[in-house]
Amino acid sequence: MAKNKISDLRDHLFETLERLKDKDEPMDIERARAICGVAKTLIDSARVEVAAIKAVGEIKGQDTDVDIEFFGHAQRALPPAPPVSKPNGKARAQ
Repeated sequence: MAKNKISDLRDHLFETLERLKDKDEPMDIERARAICGVAKTLIDSARVEVAAIKAVGEIKGQDTDVDIEFFGHAQRALPPAPPVSKPNGKARAQ
């Protein structure tokens, strides 16, 4: 498992911003774009992971206390959302 946390990503992004602003030795724009692209992918991945846990309520084969390493602390898996009634009286899952 990776040992990096969201706070590490935040630190890297702020470091990139600082290096871009450095008038003496600015970071190469293409390198900064690459860093930002990887950061976006990591954030999107975490967003999908959280959405999946919300939708399923748990991860198969694991307890409901799921450790999401990216965030740096255990996240309590939420139970699945209850069905929402439609006007015709039939329930549908969210």
